[in-house]
Amino acid sequence: MFSGLVRWIGFLTITAGLVAALLLTGGFFWFVWQIKTEEVSLDRNASGIVVLTGAPARIPDAIELLAADRGKRLLITGVHHDTRAAEIAHLMPLYSKYFTCCVDLDRSALNTFGNAIETKRWAVEHNFNSLIIVTSNWHMPRAMAEMEHQMPQTTLIPFPVVSEKIKANPWWSNGETMRLFISEYLKYLFAHVRMRIDPDTT
Repeated sequence: MFSGLVRWIGFLTITAGLVAALLLTGGFFWFVWQIKTEEVSLDRNASGIVVLTGAPARIPDAIELLAADRGKRLLITGVHHDTRAAEIAHLMPLYSKYFTCCVDLDRSALNTFGNAIETKRWAVEHNFNSLIIVTSNWHMPRAMAEMEHQMPQTTLIPFPVVSEKIKANPWWSNGETMRLFISEYLKYLFAHVRMRIDPDTT
């Protein structure tokens, strides 16, 4: 009887492990399916624009949206504490005038969770009820999850920035891209677990 119980427990353990592996694998492909591989065209404007620092193309794309009057102001969140607006403006001379009127820098955020908190504070300060969120395509699912958690009443419009490397090669054919997607998927899952444990917004 005891040996039968051990076999039954072993069977349940293996079955649970297989089910968990299938769910994780299926979830990963669903996650990858969400990632845009082509640039998107916005069909509406917003009160403000928010760009999360990281990949080089994010800030230029966000500035171009601001110049096109897609939003009234731009928040660059996650800026290094030593970086000044003039230094960023110097890299984009065609758009330097916007840095004196319509661009705000957040130096407090250290991660995506912090980006969402600082974005909420900025949106409340300016009474913005809709935001365009600019970040890399692979980072967008987690960024949107964090933003939606902090600002459930705010309309959030994703604007994913797609790198040329991801455009040129399918993710499954590039080891570096595959590792990036897997890492981001695990961070995405962790973020959702954290939000379930602590459901209250900050």
